[in-house]
Amino acid sequence: MQDSRKEIISWSLYDWANSAFATTVMAGFFPIFFSSYWSTANSAQVSTFYLGLANSLEAVLVAILAPILGSIADKGSFKKRFLIFFTFLGCVMTSGLWFVQAGMWQLAVLFYILATVGFSGSLIFYDALLPAVASPKKVDFVSSLGYSLGYIGGGLLFLVNVLMYLNPSWFGFANEVAAVRAAFVSVAIWWAVFSIPLIVFVKEPREAHAKRSTRAVRDGLKQFAITFKAIRDLKVVGIFLLAYWFYIDGVDTIIRMAVDYGTAIGFPASSLIVALLITQFVAFPSAIAYNTFGKRIGVKNALMVAIIAYCFIAILGFFMSAIWHFYALACIIGLFQGGIQALSRSYYTRLIPTEFSAEFFGFFNMLGKFAAIIGPVLIGVVTLVTGSNRYGILSIIILFIIGGILLSKVDEQEGAQSLQSFRTSMAAKELEESID
Repeated sequence: MQDSRKEIISWSLYDWANSAFATTVMAGFFPIFFSSYWSTANSAQVSTFYLGLANSLEAVLVAILAPILGSIADKGSFKKRFLIFFTFLGCVMTSGLWFVQAGMWQLAVLFYILATVGFSGSLIFYDALLPAVASPKKVDFVSSLGYSLGYIGGGLLFLVNVLMYLNPSWFGFANEVAAVRAAFVSVAIWWAVFSIPLIVFVKEPREAHAKRSTRAVRDGLKQFAITFKAIRDLKVVGIFLLAYWFYIDGVDTIIRMAVDYGTAIGFPASSLIVALLITQFVAFPSAIAYNTFGKRIGVKNALMVAIIAYCFIAILGFFMSAIWHFYALACIIGLFQGGIQALSRSYYTRLIPTEFSAEFFGFFNMLGKFAAIIGPVLIGVVTLVTGSNRYGILSIIILFIIGGILLSKVDEQEGAQSLQSFRTSMAAKELEESID
Protein backbone atom coordinates (compact mmCIF):
# COMPACT_ATOMS: atom_id res chain seq x y z
CA MET A 1 0.00 0.00 0.00
CA GLN A 2 1.07 3.62 -0.58
CA ASP A 3 1.18 5.86 2.46
CA SER A 4 -0.87 9.03 1.93
CA ARG A 5 0.42 12.01 3.92
CA LYS A 6 -3.05 13.58 3.99
CA GLU A 7 -4.63 10.41 5.38
CA ILE A 8 -1.84 9.87 7.92
CA ILE A 9 -2.13 13.43 9.27
CA SER A 10 -5.94 13.33 9.26
CA TRP A 11 -5.95 9.99 11.09
CA SER A 12 -3.36 11.21 13.61
CA LEU A 13 -5.36 14.37 14.32
CA TYR A 14 -8.09 12.26 15.89
CA ASP A 15 -5.64 11.60 18.72
CA TRP A 16 -5.22 15.39 18.95
CA ALA A 17 -9.04 15.67 19.09
CA ASN A 18 -10.01 13.06 21.68
CA SER A 19 -6.97 13.42 23.95
CA ALA A 20 -8.53 16.60 25.29
CA PHE A 21 -11.09 14.36 26.99
CA ALA A 22 -8.36 12.16 28.47
CA THR A 23 -6.46 15.14 29.90
CA THR A 24 -9.04 17.74 30.93
CA VAL A 25 -11.84 15.34 31.92
CA MET A 26 -10.47 11.91 32.87
CA ALA A 27 -7.09 12.82 34.34
CA GLY A 28 -7.63 16.44 35.32
CA PHE A 29 -10.81 18.19 36.34
CA PHE A 30 -13.34 15.39 36.73
CA PRO A 31 -11.50 13.72 39.68
CA ILE A 32 -10.91 17.11 41.35
CA PHE A 33 -14.43 18.37 40.69
CA PHE A 34 -15.95 15.03 41.67
CA SER A 35 -14.38 15.00 45.13
CA SER A 36 -14.78 18.73 45.85
CA TYR A 37 -18.08 19.63 44.14
CA TRP A 38 -20.21 16.63 43.17
CA SER A 39 -19.37 13.96 45.75
CA THR A 40 -21.20 13.87 49.09
CA ALA A 41 -18.74 11.35 50.60
CA ASN A 42 -17.35 12.05 54.06
CA SER A 43 -13.78 10.91 53.30
CA ALA A 44 -11.25 10.88 50.47
CA GLN A 45 -11.15 7.07 50.61
CA VAL A 46 -14.90 6.72 49.95
CA SER A 47 -14.72 9.30 47.13
CA THR A 48 -11.86 7.30 45.60
CA PHE A 49 -14.03 4.17 45.77
CA TYR A 50 -16.90 5.96 43.96
CA LEU A 51 -14.56 7.20 41.22
CA GLY A 52 -12.95 3.79 40.79
CA LEU A 53 -16.39 2.18 40.55
CA ALA A 54 -17.48 4.67 37.86
CA ASN A 55 -14.38 3.89 35.77
CA SER A 56 -14.99 0.16 36.17
CA LEU A 57 -18.66 0.34 35.13
CA GLU A 58 -17.66 2.17 31.95
CA ALA A 59 -15.03 -0.47 31.31
CA VAL A 60 -17.61 -3.27 31.57
CA LEU A 61 -19.89 -1.60 28.99
CA VAL A 62 -17.09 -1.08 26.46
CA ALA A 63 -15.61 -4.52 27.08
CA ILE A 64 -18.94 -6.16 26.25
CA LEU A 65 -19.58 -4.05 23.14
CA ALA A 66 -16.07 -3.84 21.67
CA PRO A 67 -15.50 -7.20 19.94
CA ILE A 68 -19.13 -7.59 18.85
CA LEU A 69 -19.28 -4.14 17.23
CA GLY A 70 -15.84 -4.77 15.74
CA SER A 71 -17.11 -7.92 14.04
CA ILE A 72 -20.13 -6.07 12.65
CA ALA A 73 -17.92 -3.20 11.44
CA ASP A 74 -15.64 -5.59 9.56
CA LYS A 75 -18.52 -7.39 7.87
CA GLY A 76 -20.23 -4.19 6.74
CA SER A 77 -17.29 -1.77 6.43
CA PHE A 78 -18.81 0.35 9.22
CA LYS A 79 -15.65 1.43 11.05
CA LYS A 80 -16.04 5.13 10.31
CA ARG A 81 -19.78 5.08 11.02
CA PHE A 82 -19.26 3.56 14.45
CA LEU A 83 -16.40 5.99 15.13
CA ILE A 84 -18.68 8.94 14.31
CA PHE A 85 -21.45 7.57 16.54
CA PHE A 86 -19.20 7.11 19.57
CA THR A 87 -17.55 10.48 19.00
CA PHE A 88 -21.00 12.12 18.97
CA LEU A 89 -21.98 10.29 22.18
CA GLY A 90 -18.75 11.37 23.90
CA CYS A 91 -19.07 15.02 22.86
CA VAL A 92 -22.73 15.32 23.92
CA MET A 93 -22.22 13.68 27.31
CA THR A 94 -19.07 15.69 28.03
CA SER A 95 -20.83 18.97 27.32
CA GLY A 96 -23.71 17.71 29.50
CA LEU A 97 -21.45 17.91 32.58
CA TRP A 98 -22.03 21.69 32.42
CA PHE A 99 -25.59 21.14 33.71
CA VAL A 100 -24.72 18.92 36.70
CA GLN A 101 -25.09 20.87 39.94
CA ALA A 102 -23.25 20.51 43.27
CA GLY A 103 -23.96 17.29 45.18
CA MET A 104 -25.45 15.52 42.15
CA TRP A 105 -22.74 12.86 42.08
CA GLN A 106 -25.03 10.17 40.65
CA LEU A 107 -25.82 12.27 37.54
CA ALA A 108 -22.15 13.25 37.24
CA VAL A 109 -21.18 9.56 37.27
CA LEU A 110 -23.84 8.72 34.65
CA PHE A 111 -22.67 11.46 32.25
CA TYR A 112 -19.04 10.56 32.88
CA ILE A 113 -19.64 6.85 32.20
CA LEU A 114 -21.47 7.57 28.92
CA ALA A 115 -18.87 10.14 27.84
CA THR A 116 -16.08 7.66 28.55
CA VAL A 117 -17.95 4.95 26.64
CA GLY A 118 -17.97 7.37 23.70
CA PHE A 119 -14.25 8.04 24.13
CA SER A 120 -13.25 4.39 24.51
CA GLY A 121 -15.68 3.12 21.87
CA SER A 122 -14.38 5.54 19.25
CA LEU A 123 -10.83 4.34 19.89
CA ILE A 124 -11.74 0.79 18.83
CA PHE A 125 -12.55 1.92 15.30
CA TYR A 126 -9.84 4.59 15.22
CA ASP A 127 -7.23 1.93 16.02
CA ALA A 128 -8.84 -0.44 13.49
CA LEU A 129 -8.27 2.12 10.72
CA LEU A 130 -4.50 2.18 11.40
CA PRO A 131 -3.64 -0.75 9.05
CA ALA A 132 -5.62 1.01 6.29
CA VAL A 133 -3.68 4.26 6.75
CA ALA A 134 -0.12 3.01 7.28
CA SER A 135 1.97 0.33 5.58
CA PRO A 136 3.80 -2.22 7.78
CA LYS A 137 7.01 -0.17 7.40
CA LYS A 138 5.29 3.01 8.60
CA VAL A 139 2.92 1.60 11.19
CA ASP A 140 5.18 2.14 14.25
CA PHE A 141 5.88 5.74 13.24
CA VAL A 142 2.23 6.57 12.44
CA SER A 143 1.00 5.04 15.70
CA SER A 144 3.61 7.05 17.61
CA LEU A 145 2.72 10.21 15.66
CA GLY A 146 -0.89 9.82 16.73
CA TYR A 147 -0.02 9.54 20.40
CA SER A 148 2.49 12.39 20.08
CA LEU A 149 -0.10 14.73 18.55
CA GLY A 150 -2.55 13.55 21.20
CA TYR A 151 -0.25 14.64 23.98
CA ILE A 152 0.47 18.06 22.53
CA GLY A 153 -3.15 18.67 21.46
CA GLY A 154 -4.64 17.50 24.71
CA GLY A 155 -1.93 19.38 26.57
CA LEU A 156 -2.60 22.68 24.77
CA LEU A 157 -6.31 22.69 25.54
CA PHE A 158 -5.58 21.50 29.07
CA LEU A 159 -3.20 24.45 29.50
CA VAL A 160 -5.99 26.84 28.48
CA ASN A 161 -8.40 25.05 30.84
CA VAL A 162 -5.87 25.30 33.68
CA LEU A 163 -5.54 29.05 33.10
CA MET A 164 -9.35 29.28 33.14
CA TYR A 165 -9.36 27.43 36.48
CA LEU A 166 -6.55 29.42 38.10
CA ASN A 167 -7.64 32.82 36.76
CA PRO A 168 -11.38 32.65 36.02
CA SER A 169 -11.77 36.44 35.86
CA TRP A 170 -9.42 36.59 32.84
CA PHE A 171 -12.01 34.65 30.85
CA GLY A 172 -15.09 36.38 32.26
CA PHE A 173 -16.08 33.59 34.68
CA ALA A 174 -17.46 34.40 38.12
CA ASN A 175 -15.46 31.69 39.91
CA GLU A 176 -13.51 28.42 39.58
CA VAL A 177 -16.70 26.35 39.41
CA ALA A 178 -17.97 28.19 36.34
CA ALA A 179 -14.52 27.92 34.73
CA VAL A 180 -14.34 24.12 35.20
CA ARG A 181 -17.88 23.60 33.90
CA ALA A 182 -16.96 25.68 30.81
CA ALA A 183 -13.80 23.58 30.42
CA PHE A 184 -15.95 20.48 29.93
CA VAL A 185 -17.85 22.23 27.12
CA SER A 186 -14.58 23.34 25.49
CA VAL A 187 -13.44 19.69 25.39
CA ALA A 188 -16.61 18.66 23.55
CA ILE A 189 -16.14 21.41 20.94
CA TRP A 190 -12.41 20.64 20.49
CA TRP A 191 -13.12 16.91 20.13
CA ALA A 192 -15.84 17.48 17.52
CA VAL A 193 -13.94 20.03 15.40
CA PHE A 194 -10.66 18.09 15.13
CA SER A 195 -12.49 14.86 14.29
CA ILE A 196 -13.56 16.37 10.96
CA PRO A 197 -10.29 15.66 9.04
CA LEU A 198 -10.51 11.91 9.73
CA ILE A 199 -14.19 11.82 8.80
CA VAL A 200 -13.58 13.70 5.53
CA PHE A 201 -10.17 12.49 4.31
CA VAL A 202 -9.54 8.99 5.67
CA LYS A 203 -10.95 6.34 3.36
CA GLU A 204 -12.15 3.12 4.87
CA PRO A 205 -11.29 0.20 2.58
CA ARG A 206 -14.51 -1.47 1.55
CA GLU A 207 -14.38 -5.20 1.98
CA ALA A 208 -15.05 -7.20 -1.17
CA HIS A 209 -17.95 -8.98 0.50
CA ALA A 210 -19.26 -6.08 2.60
CA LYS A 211 -22.78 -6.74 3.87
CA ARG A 212 -25.85 -4.58 4.32
CA SER A 213 -26.67 -3.43 7.87
CA THR A 214 -28.99 -6.27 8.91
CA ARG A 215 -26.85 -9.01 7.41
CA ALA A 216 -23.68 -7.39 8.75
CA VAL A 217 -25.12 -7.64 12.26
CA ARG A 218 -26.03 -11.30 11.79
CA ASP A 219 -22.75 -12.27 10.12
CA GLY A 220 -20.77 -10.11 12.53
CA LEU A 221 -22.18 -11.97 15.53
CA LYS A 222 -21.37 -15.27 13.82
CA GLN A 223 -17.84 -14.03 13.01
CA PHE A 224 -17.35 -12.93 16.63
CA ALA A 225 -18.03 -16.47 17.81
CA ILE A 226 -15.68 -17.92 15.17
CA THR A 227 -12.82 -15.56 16.01
CA PHE A 228 -13.31 -16.01 19.74
CA LYS A 229 -12.68 -19.72 19.21
CA ALA A 230 -9.86 -19.04 16.72
CA ILE A 231 -7.89 -17.00 19.25
CA ARG A 232 -7.29 -20.27 21.07
CA ASP A 233 -5.41 -21.40 17.92
CA LEU A 234 -3.73 -18.02 17.44
CA LYS A 235 -1.83 -18.60 20.67
CA VAL A 236 0.63 -15.75 20.14
CA VAL A 237 -2.24 -13.28 19.77
CA GLY A 238 -3.87 -14.71 22.88
CA ILE A 239 -0.68 -14.47 24.95
CA PHE A 240 -0.06 -10.90 23.83
CA LEU A 241 -3.65 -9.91 24.63
CA LEU A 242 -3.28 -11.34 28.14
CA ALA A 243 -0.01 -9.50 28.62
CA TYR A 244 -1.57 -6.28 27.34
CA TRP A 245 -4.58 -6.88 29.59
CA PHE A 246 -2.37 -6.66 32.68
CA TYR A 247 0.28 -4.07 31.89
CA ILE A 248 -1.97 -1.53 30.16
CA ASP A 249 -4.28 -1.73 33.16
CA GLY A 250 -1.50 -0.34 35.30
CA VAL A 251 -0.87 2.45 32.80
CA ASP A 252 -4.56 3.37 32.50
CA THR A 253 -5.06 3.24 36.25
CA ILE A 254 -2.20 5.68 36.83
CA ILE A 255 -3.69 8.01 34.20
CA ARG A 256 -7.16 7.88 35.75
CA MET A 257 -6.31 7.83 39.45
CA ALA A 258 -3.08 9.87 39.78
CA VAL A 259 -4.81 13.17 40.55
CA ASP A 260 -7.16 11.50 43.03
CA TYR A 261 -4.13 9.93 44.73
CA GLY A 262 -2.30 13.26 44.92
CA THR A 263 -5.40 14.91 46.39
CA ALA A 264 -5.75 12.16 49.01
CA ILE A 265 -2.18 12.58 50.27
CA GLY A 266 -2.62 16.33 50.59
CA PHE A 267 -1.17 17.97 47.48
CA PRO A 268 -2.95 21.15 46.31
CA ALA A 269 -5.09 20.90 43.18
CA SER A 270 -3.09 23.56 41.33
CA SER A 271 0.15 21.58 41.78
CA LEU A 272 -1.48 18.37 40.57
CA ILE A 273 -2.68 20.11 37.43
CA VAL A 274 0.81 21.47 36.77
CA ALA A 275 2.14 17.91 37.08
CA LEU A 276 -0.36 16.72 34.47
CA LEU A 277 0.79 19.46 32.12
CA ILE A 278 4.39 18.36 32.63
CA THR A 279 3.43 14.79 31.67
CA GLN A 280 1.68 15.97 28.50
CA PHE A 281 4.52 18.09 27.19
CA VAL A 282 7.25 15.58 28.11
CA ALA A 283 5.22 12.81 26.44
CA PHE A 284 4.89 14.79 23.18
CA PRO A 285 8.50 14.35 21.96
CA SER A 286 8.99 11.14 23.96
CA ALA A 287 6.32 9.23 22.02
CA ILE A 288 8.20 9.82 18.76
CA ALA A 289 11.60 9.25 20.39
CA TYR A 290 10.42 5.95 21.85
CA ASN A 291 9.59 4.77 18.33
CA THR A 292 13.27 5.27 17.43
CA PHE A 293 14.27 3.47 20.62
CA GLY A 294 11.99 0.58 19.63
CA LYS A 295 13.65 0.33 16.21
CA ARG A 296 17.09 0.02 17.80
CA ILE A 297 16.35 -2.63 20.43
CA GLY A 298 13.16 -4.15 18.99
CA VAL A 299 9.55 -3.22 19.71
CA LYS A 300 8.99 -6.07 22.15
CA ASN A 301 12.14 -5.18 24.12
CA ALA A 302 11.11 -1.53 24.21
CA LEU A 303 7.75 -2.58 25.70
CA MET A 304 9.58 -4.60 28.37
CA VAL A 305 11.71 -1.59 29.30
CA ALA A 306 8.58 0.55 29.70
CA ILE A 307 6.91 -2.10 31.90
CA ILE A 308 9.95 -2.22 34.18
CA ALA A 309 9.96 1.59 34.34
CA TYR A 310 6.32 1.60 35.45
CA CYS A 311 7.15 -0.82 38.27
CA PHE A 312 9.64 1.72 39.58
CA ILE A 313 7.08 4.51 39.10
CA ALA A 314 4.60 2.68 41.36
CA ILE A 315 7.30 2.14 44.00
CA LEU A 316 8.37 5.79 43.87
CA GLY A 317 4.72 6.82 44.13
CA PHE A 318 4.43 4.91 47.40
CA PHE A 319 7.29 6.90 48.97
CA MET A 320 6.25 10.27 47.51
CA SER A 321 5.94 12.99 50.16
CA ALA A 322 6.83 16.36 48.59
CA ILE A 323 5.24 18.11 45.62
CA TRP A 324 8.54 18.09 43.71
CA HIS A 325 8.39 14.29 43.92
CA PHE A 326 5.09 14.44 42.05
CA TYR A 327 6.65 16.69 39.41
CA ALA A 328 9.60 14.31 38.99
CA LEU A 329 7.25 11.34 38.63
CA ALA A 330 5.25 13.31 36.05
CA CYS A 331 8.43 13.67 33.96
CA ILE A 332 9.26 9.96 34.25
CA ILE A 333 5.71 8.92 33.32
CA GLY A 334 5.84 11.24 30.31
CA LEU A 335 8.97 9.48 29.05
CA PHE A 336 7.25 6.09 28.87
CA GLN A 337 3.47 6.62 28.66
CA GLY A 338 3.21 7.45 24.96
CA GLY A 339 5.81 4.86 24.03
CA ILE A 340 4.13 1.91 25.70
CA GLN A 341 0.73 2.87 24.27
CA ALA A 342 1.90 3.54 20.70
CA LEU A 343 4.16 0.51 20.38
CA SER A 344 1.54 -1.81 21.90
CA ARG A 345 -0.92 -0.70 19.22
CA SER A 346 1.52 -1.04 16.32
CA TYR A 347 3.01 -4.32 17.64
CA TYR A 348 -0.49 -5.80 17.71
CA THR A 349 -1.02 -4.99 14.02
CA ARG A 350 1.89 -7.36 13.27
CA LEU A 351 0.13 -10.26 14.96
CA ILE A 352 -3.39 -9.99 13.51
CA PRO A 353 -5.03 -10.38 10.07
CA THR A 354 -5.58 -6.82 8.82
CA GLU A 355 -8.77 -7.80 6.99
CA PHE A 356 -10.36 -8.40 10.42
CA SER A 357 -8.74 -5.37 12.09
CA ALA A 358 -11.87 -3.90 13.74
CA GLU A 359 -12.80 -7.25 15.22
CA PHE A 360 -9.32 -7.99 16.53
CA PHE A 361 -8.95 -4.45 17.85
CA GLY A 362 -12.33 -5.04 19.48
CA PHE A 363 -10.73 -7.85 21.47
CA PHE A 364 -7.67 -5.64 22.04
CA ASN A 365 -9.82 -2.89 23.55
CA MET A 366 -12.09 -5.38 25.30
CA LEU A 367 -9.22 -6.84 27.30
CA GLY A 368 -7.84 -3.37 27.93
CA LYS A 369 -11.22 -2.41 29.35
CA PHE A 370 -11.61 -5.59 31.39
CA ALA A 371 -8.20 -4.79 32.83
CA ALA A 372 -9.40 -1.29 33.68
CA ILE A 373 -12.09 -2.98 35.75
CA ILE A 374 -9.38 -4.49 37.94
CA GLY A 375 -7.05 -1.52 38.41
CA PRO A 376 -9.30 1.24 39.79
CA VAL A 377 -11.23 -1.20 41.96
CA LEU A 378 -7.96 -2.75 43.18
CA ILE A 379 -6.74 0.66 44.28
CA GLY A 380 -10.11 1.48 45.85
CA VAL A 381 -10.39 -1.80 47.77
CA VAL A 382 -6.77 -1.84 48.97
CA THR A 383 -7.15 1.79 50.05
CA LEU A 384 -10.32 1.02 52.03
CA VAL A 385 -8.89 -2.14 53.61
CA THR A 386 -5.53 -0.62 54.62
CA GLY A 387 -6.78 2.92 55.22
CA SER A 388 -3.86 4.16 53.12
CA ASN A 389 -3.89 5.49 49.57
CA ARG A 390 -0.15 4.70 49.38
CA TYR A 391 -0.75 0.95 49.57
CA GLY A 392 -3.47 1.39 46.96
CA ILE A 393 -1.07 2.87 44.40
CA LEU A 394 1.61 0.28 45.25
CA SER A 395 -0.79 -2.59 44.58
CA ILE A 396 -0.81 -2.03 40.81
CA ILE A 397 2.82 -3.19 40.53
CA ILE A 398 1.38 -6.73 40.49
CA LEU A 399 -0.26 -6.00 37.14
CA PHE A 400 3.00 -4.85 35.55
CA ILE A 401 4.87 -7.93 36.77
CA ILE A 402 2.28 -10.35 35.37
CA GLY A 403 2.10 -8.41 32.09
CA GLY A 404 5.88 -8.47 31.68
CA ILE A 405 6.13 -12.21 32.29
CA LEU A 406 3.42 -12.93 29.71
CA LEU A 407 4.92 -10.55 27.13
CA SER A 408 8.25 -12.37 27.38
CA LYS A 409 6.49 -15.48 26.05
CA VAL A 410 5.26 -13.85 22.81
CA ASP A 411 6.97 -15.42 19.76
CA GLU A 412 6.46 -13.42 16.54
CA GLN A 413 7.70 -16.18 14.21
CA GLU A 414 5.26 -18.67 15.67
CA GLY A 415 2.58 -16.00 15.35
CA ALA A 416 3.25 -15.52 11.62
CA GLN A 417 2.81 -19.27 11.01
CA SER A 418 -0.46 -19.51 12.94
CA LEU A 419 -1.72 -16.35 11.21
CA GLN A 420 -1.22 -17.97 7.80
CA SER A 421 -3.17 -21.02 8.95
CA PHE A 422 -5.98 -18.77 10.21
CA ARG A 423 -6.20 -16.95 6.87
CA THR A 424 -6.37 -20.26 4.99
CA SER A 425 -9.12 -21.50 7.30
CA MET A 426 -11.17 -18.29 6.95
CA ALA A 427 -10.81 -18.34 3.15
CA ALA A 428 -12.16 -21.90 3.12
CA LYS A 429 -15.15 -20.86 5.25
CA GLU A 430 -15.89 -17.89 2.96
CA LEU A 431 -15.78 -20.22 -0.08
CA GLU A 432 -18.09 -22.70 1.64
CA GLU A 433 -20.60 -19.93 2.53
CA SER A 434 -20.57 -18.56 -1.04
CA ILE A 435 -21.32 -22.04 -2.44
CA ASP A 436 -24.19 -22.49 0.02
